[in-house]
Amino acid sequence: MNTVLQITLNATPEQAQRLLALQQVFAQMCNALAPQVQRTRVWNRVALHHMAYRGLRAQFPGMGSQMACNAILAVSRMARLVYQHPASPFSLARLGDKPLPLLKFAGNCPVYFDRHTLSLKNGQLSMYTLDGRMHFKLALHPQDEAAFHSRRLREVVLTQPAPAVFALSFRFSDGEGDADAVAAAPGATDPMLESAAPQVDGPRIIPEYVLVEEPE
Repeated sequence: MNTVLQITLNATPEQAQRLLALQQVFAQMCNALAPQVQRTRVWNRVALHHMAYRGLRAQFPGMGSQMACNAILAVSRMARLVYQHPASPFSLARLGDKPLPLLKFAGNCPVYFDRHTLSLKNGQLSMYTLDGRMHFKLALHPQDEAAFHSRRLREVVLTQPAPAVFALSFRFSDGEGDADAVAAAPGATDPMLESAAPQVDGPRIIPEYVLVEEPE
């Protein structure tokens, strides 16, 4: 069973600006990858990594190797949602052999973290930014803190639920299965994407931070 814990960061204005800068460059990395996905129809995470990693690192040397991997993960996830989800208006089942639309990530898109770019110990959070590590003191409820010791942490995603407000979403799992494989199941939804994109006016499959541009 997967559960998501969301924690709002008590960021100062200076910290918020640093997080915003990171978010915007992460979006630029995703937008650099998206045309390759559109052109090649490759969005499997491993295959996309082999195809695009070196070029992405060369284009964004200041972001570091692990954030490049995280951008590849973000694009892979979103492409799978847009091109494979049965409820998506741009799914391959509907498009057939027609050219794929282009995914465009807004500057407020979620940023994926991992154990190399974010750590939490004794309530002290340390996270990667463009100009060094940023630290926060998290006031966790006892049951939430226990989850970090008793459950498997699958993903950490930085989101911007409101202007100048940032939150971290932690996804935990009780199982040992591959999270990507579970999310790729037909009709499956990704709880991290759902938490980053609340439903509006009926069913919404594609988050608001992604624009799908159809070819002319």
